Amino acid sequence: MRIGIDYTAAVRQQAGIGRYTRSLIGALARLDQTNDYVLFSAGRDPAAHEWPPNFGTRSVPLSDRHMSAIWHKLRIPLPIEWITGPLDLFHSPDFVLPPVRRARTVLTIHDLSFLRHPECSSPSLLSYLMRAVPPSLARADLILADSESTRRDLVELLSVDPSRIRVIYPAVDPTFRPSDAACVQGVRELYAIGEQSYILSVGTLQPRKNYVRLLQAFAQIRRDSGLPHHLVIAGGPGWLYEPIYQAIQDLALGDSVHLLGYVDEGDLPALYTGAELFAFPSLYEGFGFPVLEAMACGTPVVSADSSSLPEAAGQAALLVPPTDTMALAEAMGRVLSESHTRAELIRRGYLQCRRFRWEDAARSLLTSYIETLNGETHV
Repeated sequence: MRIGIDYTAAVRQQAGIGRYTRSLIGALARLDQTNDYVLFSAGRDPAAHEWPPNFGTRSVPLSDRHMSAIWHKLRIPLPIEWITGPLDLFHSPDFVLPPVRRARTVLTIHDLSFLRHPECSSPSLLSYLMRAVPPSLARADLILADSESTRRDLVELLSVDPSRIRVIYPAVDPTFRPSDAACVQGVRELYAIGEQSYILSVGTLQPRKNYVRLLQAFAQIRRDSGLPHHLVIAGGPGWLYEPIYQAIQDLALGDSVHLLGYVDEGDLPALYTGAELFAFPSLYEGFGFPVLEAMACGTPVVSADSSSLPEAAGQAALLVPPTDTMALAEAMGRVLSESHTRAELIRRGYLQCRRFRWEDAARSLLTSYIETLNGETHV
């Protein structure tokens, strides 16, 4: 069969869906040397990567925003096959489907945060997703979700037939493992963290990541226990992030908080390894990559108990309600002060992250393609 895949996010985004798409399709390329694949990208050509002979690439000299406007705002019915050539099946890993002439379709929905927490989305993104996602879901032959939580949301919020949804868990890249002392020291110097012990959180600066409550919990720990730790947040500015800066000022946290901005993916393992605690109080996640990345690097985790995070964390993290600042502070303080709790969480974390492998995800994806092409969409 000839399969088209939208690879745009992989060449446009370093984190999030971009990393997911690169890892999953990379594992698929290692698994399947039989079927023919065409990777489509808007703007930048995916050919820069070294692909096996059964993987071809196509690109258009228009940005993804221009292509989205053509397909989902102006609704010009330009079929993807005009770019890729004839296809048996087309897979979009990024929420929306382009017009398709004859190919069967697979659509990945990572989360429904724009419906669960619309107040946390930028107005332009919310408008786009509300306009483009429901029609794409209606046209998809099979819908892939990153977690059972997202699958439940699809059924509850958008009335999707459960038989059309398959859960394929993402995984942790093998580059996430404990770093040596020299690498950790290098990252400390590169990002001007200093020698102080630190708590780490990773994610774009936006309301859904719940950083204001994390800052409040951090301030409470410093006030009540006198622990000398700093707080390090790795993530570029997203939207509606001004309250984060205001909270740092209001709580008089000053030099004890380090906002690193975007951190290169290659530096993340050392950043995780150097942390004494990883805190992830997100209000909503489709899966929660950072939780497993921290565990793979040997860092104990305190996480929110919301959405998909219990699926990712299992029994290997302390879980707290994301809106309970006191519970978050107590859990963080416990991990920092109880060596036996830290050791047990680290042990469980190594075991938990091994349950998620890109090879397994790619195998499930290939099975999904074959069954969809054969009309076997019930799961």
